[in-house]
Amino acid sequence: MANERRDERLIDTRAGVRPLDERRLAVLRAIVQDYVGTEEPVGSKALVERHNLGVSPATVRNDMAALEEDGFIHQPHTSAGRIPTDKGYRLFVDRLAEVKPMTAPERRAIRHFLEGAVDLDDVVARTVRLLAQLTRQVAVVQYPSLTRSTVRHIELVALAPAKVMLVLITNTGRVEQRIVDCPGAVGETVLADLRAKLNANASGRRLPDVPAALEDLPNAFEQDDRPVVSTVLATLFETLAEQNEERIMLAGTANLTRFGHDFPLTIQPVLEALEEQVVLLRLLGETAESGMTVRIGREIDYEGLNSTSVVSVGYGSGDQSVAKLGVIGPTRMDYPGTMGAVRAVARYVGQILAES
Repeated sequence: MANERRDERLIDTRAGVRPLDERRLAVLRAIVQDYVGTEEPVGSKALVERHNLGVSPATVRNDMAALEEDGFIHQPHTSAGRIPTDKGYRLFVDRLAEVKPMTAPERRAIRHFLEGAVDLDDVVARTVRLLAQLTRQVAVVQYPSLTRSTVRHIELVALAPAKVMLVLITNTGRVEQRIVDCPGAVGETVLADLRAKLNANASGRRLPDVPAALEDLPNAFEQDDRPVVSTVLATLFETLAEQNEERIMLAGTANLTRFGHDFPLTIQPVLEALEEQVVLLRLLGETAESGMTVRIGREIDYEGLNSTSVVSVGYGSGDQSVAKLGVIGPTRMDYPGTMGAVRAVARYVGQILAES
């Protein structure tokens, strides 16, 4: 028991500082909470008045001095209070007791709003708007990746004697349509047989695995029908090979105007970074496959975003993550609330995709 109590007083060794007891961690938490809420540097007197720390103002001042020496807080101006550093925010996030849960009315509102979507584009559009509104940050949602999706159904619809519409439906609700000009007339019997064999061999498979499963399919048909089958397969394979899954949607950029004081020089570098899709895709790509990822300040490997934090998580149907979503805002962020909102929205988007 003595060892257990001692361990509870230590911070993670990855923080690279001396052991920090729970009292100083409580002081750091209070500083973060007050600074996020007031946007003003926090003094020891305010901490004692607002938080039940159970110690004297002198002890709080000593704790703040130790926190500053270890690089968790700093004094922006002479005679001012203290504000958290990136390192302080990192420790705060790493030692969060819990992520702020959404209330029951909030959860119902999220589900009701997302359930109204009519297709995948609408799901993504609603998701990014909802996330921006809930967090009051910039929201980013990646479209489900074709490379991670599986085939739900392949439909073939006759449009003319030698013209067929190919419809590919994935497990994420993505629908791809292509018109196939066949080398000859396609009978309904051949079309029905091809449709059945395509679904029997491709349904449930990951899209990158489909070509190998279907490459011998023409041999299952009569010689005269093979050119048609090969043409349909060629169109399907071209559809699978297209790399248009690297798409994102952004919303809430105007929210950054509320945080003018949080950006040291100008908000311009942040806005320029948000215009670069490759930057946003890379940020989302750094999200862990399981769990939530939080990048703070200079942990973000892009200079234009060094004054921001990124909270992101994967979403998908079932246990499989097919894409990522998240928010970008100043480091002075309500981390428990933001993380709770991002997690809740990702969960409901996954449920909508699974049910679609």
